[in-house]
Amino acid sequence: MIDPSAEYTKRLRQRRTLLAESVRKTKTVAGFRLAAGLACFVAIYMVFALHTFSGWFILLPLGAYIGLVVFSLSVYPREQRALRAVGFYERGLARLEDRWIGTGVTSTDFETDGNLYVNDLDIFGEGSLFELLCTARTQSGQRILAQWLSTPATREQILARQQAIEELRNNVDLREDLAILGRDLRNDVRPELITSWAVAPIVLKSTAARVAAPILAALLIAAGIYTWSYGGPPAFFLAAFSAHLAFGGLLHSRVREVVANVESHGREFSVLHATLMRLERNSFTSPLLLELQKDFGSALKDMNSLIRLIVLIEARRNEFFLLFAFILLWNSQLAFAVEAWRERHGASVKNWLRCVGEMEAVCALAGYAFEHPDQPFPEISEGPAVLDADDLRHPLLPRERCVPNSIHLVGQLQLLVISGSNMSGKSTLLRTVGTNVALAQAGAPVNATRMKLSRMAIGATLRVQDSLHSGTSRFYAEIQRLRDIMQLTEGSLPVLLLLDEILYGTNSHDRTIGAEAVIRGLVEKGAIGFVTTHDLALAKVADALAPRAANAHFEDRLEDGKMIFDYVLRPGVVQRSNALELMRAVGLKV
Repeated sequence: MIDPSAEYTKRLRQRRTLLAESVRKTKTVAGFRLAAGLACFVAIYMVFALHTFSGWFILLPLGAYIGLVVFSLSVYPREQRALRAVGFYERGLARLEDRWIGTGVTSTDFETDGNLYVNDLDIFGEGSLFELLCTARTQSGQRILAQWLSTPATREQILARQQAIEELRNNVDLREDLAILGRDLRNDVRPELITSWAVAPIVLKSTAARVAAPILAALLIAAGIYTWSYGGPPAFFLAAFSAHLAFGGLLHSRVREVVANVESHGREFSVLHATLMRLERNSFTSPLLLELQKDFGSALKDMNSLIRLIVLIEARRNEFFLLFAFILLWNSQLAFAVEAWRERHGASVKNWLRCVGEMEAVCALAGYAFEHPDQPFPEISEGPAVLDADDLRHPLLPRERCVPNSIHLVGQLQLLVISGSNMSGKSTLLRTVGTNVALAQAGAPVNATRMKLSRMAIGATLRVQDSLHSGTSRFYAEIQRLRDIMQLTEGSLPVLLLLDEILYGTNSHDRTIGAEAVIRGLVEKGAIGFVTTHDLALAKVADALAPRAANAHFEDRLEDGKMIFDYVLRPGVVQRSNALELMRAVGLKV
């Protein structure tokens, strides 16, 4: 088993050495290039002002300058790749040392209003599960990873992802290479824009015009040679030139539109092409990776032709080539070729982006698996709803601060009613269970020594809030969420309940009656999970639903005016509350 901290530290040291060497080389080349540039001006002065040397002498410093410019084109990118590699391993060590919060992708763009757990379980946002996991650098990869974390996959998909993650777990080289490709993939590859361009209506489709373009170019060249080399009549050249101009003018606006559009996406496709080339080089064995690689192979072949077209289009920017580009109807011919490419392959671009994004999502979870070698893959059960886990810990909490608890919702037992005082660990347990279930259903390892679960839809009320804008109280927002969870039980998956302080915002009498009715209805619908409370009257609900429900609790004790919590889940109902002690501890006279 590879020690991730030792491996990252070793590689970081190597990459820092490489970066230092690259920086020195870049500075050296820049210095020589500056010297060669100055030598050019000195040579020009000595040749034309002082007449000291022949004009041919200028070619020596000029050649040196051009050579150094070309050489620097490979030196500077090497320095940037080394810099990104250093950042890649620094972020990896930050995750291992619990210094990662605020350093990763914290966007909440992936949250959906209809989801009943992502906000409650800190799936997205700063300090979230997504920030911990996400190393994907394209928007496609980020969105697919977000989808995996917010939607339960099928059992077949989970098992396929587990195999792929296990295969890539120790492939640090691949994850590093993907991290250093391109200056900033997150900005360079914009899936919606690329896809929209690829499937937009064809602007240039005339077969006759496409055939006419090379014929007119060849005719103009032939007319010029015939007129100036063989004394042909100028009228012949003028006719060919006029036809050439008329053709170019007729298509000018559409050609310019096509060329501008493909150039605007040139960098994006170059980055995507480089990513596909790197992924295609690997040899895989798991079915999911083999399937993706098959798509990579066909995509790479088709994209090679587009990259060649983009390079040829950019060649016209060379001032020495402008005249030849005009004569050859360069833009027109390439615009027709680009449109023909879009017509053949445009519909496939969306799938290419999906494949790259899916590979990035697998690599992100493989990175998590590598960094947590002690965390196993869960067993995905095909039978009745079950959640059976030993030594379950929260994935976002440092291990030294995280107390493990075991959960066994198996057989007839569907529900635990968890009582306990404030801050004793009730809500954290619910988040621990929910976050690990989200990880498991994405295909990732879980923070436990063993876990067996069936696929479940998650319904949580951990972060239900009132709304001043909509005039909604917390109680009303909670009963709306409970209604949504009840509707969730009508689906094909059993529901995992994570109900925190159920019906907190009403009086004890109504709360007891309402909570028992809601819980009974959910249990009868096949839901399993947890209900927390510090209202001991609700503990009777578990007795009424036995053996399908049971009581559990967290304890605390007061030592030297301080509340001490051990965060260990125990069977039965809590026997004391700490509310008065906490009030006294902060100085209130109670």
